[in-house]
Amino acid sequence: MQKIFVFLFLLICPVLLFGQKKGSIIKIVSSDRITGNTKLKVSYLINPVFQQDNAILTCDSAVLYTERNYFEAYKNVHIQQLTTDIYSDELQYDGNKKHAHLTGNVRMVDPKSTLTTNVLDYNMVAKIGTYTNGGKIVTQDQGITLTSKNGYYFNNTSDAYFRYNVVVVTPQSTIKSDTMRYNLDSKWTYFYGPTNIKGKDDNMYTENGAYNTTTEDAYFGKKNLYTQGTKSLRGDSLYYYGKTGYGKAVRNIVFTDKKDGTKMFGDLGFYYKIDQRTLVIKNAYIDLISGDSIMVKDKKRPDTLRLGADTLQTQVVLQKTLKLIPKISVKADNQVGEDEEETEKPERNTEVAESAGNKKPTNSQSKEPKVKRGEKLPPKKPDDVSDKLTDSLKLKVDSAKINLAKSKTDTLLKNVKKTDSLVKAIPKVKTDSLSKIVTKKGVKDTINKVIANLKPGLIKPDSAFNPTDTITTRIIKAHHNVKIFKSNIQAKTDSLFYTNADSTLRCFGNPIIWSQGSQVVGDTIYVQFKKNKLNNLQAFRNAFLVNTPADSLRFNQIKGRYMTGFFFEGKLKTLYVDGNAESIYYTQDDSTKVYKEMNQTVSSRIKFTFKDNDIDDIVYINSIEGALNPEVKTEKDNVLKGFSWKPKDRPKSRKEAIGASGSKAKARPKTAPVKATSKTATKPLANKTPVVIKPTVPKFIPKTDSLPNFGIKPILPKKYTTKTAPKLLFKQ
Repeated sequence: MQKIFVFLFLLICPVLLFGQKKGSIIKIVSSDRITGNTKLKVSYLINPVFQQDNAILTCDSAVLYTERNYFEAYKNVHIQQLTTDIYSDELQYDGNKKHAHLTGNVRMVDPKSTLTTNVLDYNMVAKIGTYTNGGKIVTQDQGITLTSKNGYYFNNTSDAYFRYNVVVVTPQSTIKSDTMRYNLDSKWTYFYGPTNIKGKDDNMYTENGAYNTTTEDAYFGKKNLYTQGTKSLRGDSLYYYGKTGYGKAVRNIVFTDKKDGTKMFGDLGFYYKIDQRTLVIKNAYIDLISGDSIMVKDKKRPDTLRLGADTLQTQVVLQKTLKLIPKISVKADNQVGEDEEETEKPERNTEVAESAGNKKPTNSQSKEPKVKRGEKLPPKKPDDVSDKLTDSLKLKVDSAKINLAKSKTDTLLKNVKKTDSLVKAIPKVKTDSLSKIVTKKGVKDTINKVIANLKPGLIKPDSAFNPTDTITTRIIKAHHNVKIFKSNIQAKTDSLFYTNADSTLRCFGNPIIWSQGSQVVGDTIYVQFKKNKLNNLQAFRNAFLVNTPADSLRFNQIKGRYMTGFFFEGKLKTLYVDGNAESIYYTQDDSTKVYKEMNQTVSSRIKFTFKDNDIDDIVYINSIEGALNPEVKTEKDNVLKGFSWKPKDRPKSRKEAIGASGSKAKARPKTAPVKATSKTATKPLANKTPVVIKPTVPKFIPKTDSLPNFGIKPILPKKYTTKTAPKLLFKQ
């Protein structure tokens, strides 16, 4: 109530000040006919023309009260004052106060706008128009329409105040507000109450802010919520520069995408429309939905994965631009699938694998052709293509080049008999269906060439539209002091990359992974999820695992060139170590649980099985060398080369996984400058540190006019919040 009182008092205050000076005598310039009553000092005029100072007033008929300096006008009323014209059906004009009360089809026109209403009070001195029964203002240049129940228009300053049911329609958006001010010169719109700004595909809610209808620059300072489809953004202060497509959010930022379950938090964020990129610093972290659950106060809660860093960045990109990590599985004879690190040794099939589930390998997986030393491995078929189609196409293309007599597989000879029938069915297959089935570029090109040869001119391989090229996915980049916390896994690394397309966390720059009583390090570590549940872990180059049983000071150690671990129900179940695998393992007496022996072994490949966070079984697969020594004769600090145990770096809660605040983030790099040499100049950065530059973004501070704002002050941005944002350039 007090707020409304201040609003009304400040509104009528300028009118009272101007009204203290008595107006000049109303003059009759001309009239077709004049009659009157001398006793009552009343005159009746037909088609009169009145003048008072710089204003000309005309109408069809009028009644003039000379003693009161007052007249009433009827039909075709027109007031002309410099560049302002006012039209109405009726007029009551007080010459002493220079106040006009117009009713019926009122229309006030000036070079900037047109105001229409049914009842208008206009002060000729202050040039202030007021309506309280609904009105509309249309700007002359942009065609912007403003409607409201109450309106106050200041002609001198081009300011218009609106109250109750305010609606602004612009070419870009529709604004609905409770209290608003609009300046026709600066094109700035100021909001002082609940406001919705509805765009073509987005919506903005605020209770205090400013918006420019020309530049589309905006600032919002109270209870802000921006939504676009499945995405939303909250923040104490939001800024947006429409022409440059750059936005900024300050304090208590929450970015949410319901489509993929992403939630990003922080205290300073930036948005770049050109590539739909969002960057957050200062206490930045992301919560990713997980399929696992934990018990909190006797209730099941989702075990959300928290990812924090000094700098977080998220973006939606085309999936075809990414190099995805394939799913892996355990196959026959403890073979692990396609590992890029092991391609140099084709005789060892020790590459990538699939999850810990104890699935039996299929016949097609177990019956792999054996290869002699020195021979090349045959190319593998993609999983997406059916066996019959692939075999038939291979036989058709390679029949002229391959000698079937050299084949060692009986099944291949049997398929030769079916080639004719399969080849006849090939022309009936459409390119669209093949493009959906085939995803690998090399296989797709081969199939298209074969089909084109079978029926020349019928199909153009490059003209087929592939719907998979339009699939988009979200990526997340994290840099500096990256930390991860989940109930069954924690991590620390310098930089990280994640995409929903393969659900894989790629950790770069001294990564460390903790799971129960185990710690894994390596040059690069991948952590992969399947159906939103922790599935497998891969450590590349210099992989090292340290496992310490509960209530023990001894360290079981495992190292190798490549390490693949599988999880079952959120716990590490099996681990495969390939390439110069070494291990130190302490055995216990089954009854007394006393350590009795130390087993130190070297092998080309070792399989470990875990139970209750401890090593339960070891299987040495190839080239075994080792020694078994009594525990009393071994040194307590006996460790393998590269041993590292860092429990203090392990995040112990979700709070510890939050990125650093601004002051700490800026004070972090205190190293002395290094002189560039010929060696260091060409050496790439191992952790892919982003290059920081400043974009050319205009500084934006909403304009505050000299006119009173009725005691309702907008929440203006502070000086430090108007600084330009860093633009990070990442190398993928």
